[in-house]
Amino acid sequence: MKKIPLFGLFICPFLSSGQESDSLKTSMLEEVVITGQYEPQSLKKSVYQVRVVGPEIIRMRNATNVQGILNTELGMRFSSDLTLGTADVSLMGMRGQNVKILLDGVPLLDRGATRESLNQIDMNQVERIEIVEGPMSVVYGSDALAGVINIITKKTIKSGKPLAVSARILEETAGNEYSPFSGKGVHNESVYAKWQGKKFNAGAGITRNNFGGLQGNKEGRVKEWLPKEQLLGSGTLGYTNNKLNAWYRLDYLNEALVSAGAINTNTNLATDKEYLTDRYTHQLQAEWDISNKWSFNAVGSFQDYTRRTRTTLYDAATQDVRLSPEPGTQDEAKFNSTTLRGTFLYRMTDKLSFQPGFDLNFNKGAGERIDREREIGDYALFFSAEAKPFEFLNIRPGFRFIYNTVYDAPPVIPSVNIKAKLSSVLDLRAAYARGFRSPALRELYFYFFDSSHSIKGNPDLEAEYSNSYSTSLAWNAVTKTSYSYTATVGAFYNEFRNMIALGVDPENAAVTTYINISRYKTAGVTLNNAFSYKAWKASLGLAHIGVYNELSEDDTSLPEIMWTPEVNATVSYQFTKTGTSLSAFYKYTGKRSVYEYASGNIRLAEREEFHWLDFTAGQRITKTLNVSAGVKNLGNVTRLQNTSQDVGGAHSTGGAIPMSYGRSYFIALNFQLN
Repeated sequence: MKKIPLFGLFICPFLSSGQESDSLKTSMLEEVVITGQYEPQSLKKSVYQVRVVGPEIIRMRNATNVQGILNTELGMRFSSDLTLGTADVSLMGMRGQNVKILLDGVPLLDRGATRESLNQIDMNQVERIEIVEGPMSVVYGSDALAGVINIITKKTIKSGKPLAVSARILEETAGNEYSPFSGKGVHNESVYAKWQGKKFNAGAGITRNNFGGLQGNKEGRVKEWLPKEQLLGSGTLGYTNNKLNAWYRLDYLNEALVSAGAINTNTNLATDKEYLTDRYTHQLQAEWDISNKWSFNAVGSFQDYTRRTRTTLYDAATQDVRLSPEPGTQDEAKFNSTTLRGTFLYRMTDKLSFQPGFDLNFNKGAGERIDREREIGDYALFFSAEAKPFEFLNIRPGFRFIYNTVYDAPPVIPSVNIKAKLSSVLDLRAAYARGFRSPALRELYFYFFDSSHSIKGNPDLEAEYSNSYSTSLAWNAVTKTSYSYTATVGAFYNEFRNMIALGVDPENAAVTTYINISRYKTAGVTLNNAFSYKAWKASLGLAHIGVYNELSEDDTSLPEIMWTPEVNATVSYQFTKTGTSLSAFYKYTGKRSVYEYASGNIRLAEREEFHWLDFTAGQRITKTLNVSAGVKNLGNVTRLQNTSQDVGGAHSTGGAIPMSYGRSYFIALNFQLN
């Protein structure tokens, strides 16, 4: 019997073809999550408010990166830097630097404040994505003020067979531009094989992900969206017995972005830039059941990240290419991160458990734009307990004790989560957490001065910290028939101190540096509804998210919080007999307003609202072959009108905001052989 994600009924309420409706009640309660949990447990029992994007949704979205999966999620917003070809994410009003990105529980290394690693993951290897909102600093340390996004890869062959082979070919237009298999458009090819024995297992896969860029409103050689070529490889080796489950995984990324310059009519030369990235992620994990009362989980990882900027001069007359001799045009930045994490679980009784653990992180960075080779060590001990004094009540307090080699870390970070079962269909959750984020290497030691940049780090930065409160009430009206309805209402409030942001150097107004903002807030309310009846699945989500208006401190007549509405919806229908599926994914993001200074006066600036809609149709051809086709961004959203000077990117001073290269059409073939 297949399982239906419980939280999938909140945001992803789709079943695979042929799912029997009379299994709905049991399946909902059995969906297992692992992020932040003592041990794998059902969503209904978790003290955290967790969202799950399951494998069926990932398959139907036909995305080539994580952004393509999460862009219609409630509270998620993405921004693009067209100059560097990177993207960033915000969660519940907080930017990506406050969101922890995990790959199988391992924190991913990013060179700067943006979470570009999100789009450097092979989606063909992803089984599901778990999202935990709210500070998770006690469990996962720095950067987890807004929450965590845990991307979980495929581990086992679901059919139980010893060998599985899968492959995918996807072709997609980029706006109205396309050429087959290479160049214009999006081209994704992948192959993966997995072997599973009685105790040992192994797997390997490779993916080519090519985006030909987009001309847009540019002319000649220049493209508005940069071409990107990614080669992603992975390999796994595992061992399992009745006491121990251990595995090693290697992920490799080779990425090349090309920014072609315009030809200078006087010199006949064009300046081109290539951004070349190599990323190795090693992880070794083990789960050991020592006894009925004791268990131990260990995670070790080493990540090696290199990004090189290669600047060349192209001679249009002779077509010769040579390296640019200008200072600052050639750069190589190297970062590596070592993590060692261990957690013990002691089950004293059925009503009381303890989890002590340690978390050791060591980061190193070097490059021409970093003030000498720098190192940061972050070492922590954490402890939490889970008590069930009554059958209906679950309380989970926790503490994290921190030592950092560079800055004065908060001596202790507390949190407490409570879950109360009010009835068989009604669950209440409430939480308080103290979050923190340590200054990153870039924020402390970045140094970049050339003809168009004057940026330096600030080694005197203090750590950010927050006080966060959240609550939710979930109602699960599940019947034994084919009908079900689920509703969840939630609210959150976060108050930040010493938030790190770009600002003006007090000693030189022409220099940009990193500063601590004394105060910042976010707040919001959410409502998720889901309905299923026979072959129909549908959901509707509503959110009202507010961010702090800093200028309200100077002018008390201005509102303290600026609010933005969001609506998302999904609907699907399964034709069981023919193996056909239809699905649609929609999100409305409301107008965002902000007060800012302009020419010495306070003015109201706005970013326009927009609608996003994807539609997919799937058809089973044979037992091993499926075909999907559809349209993404049906409303053809490209740029958003914007009157603010802050667009959330480092390489823009205002104006229209790039959101997408426009409406696109795709077709994909998926092959699966067990």
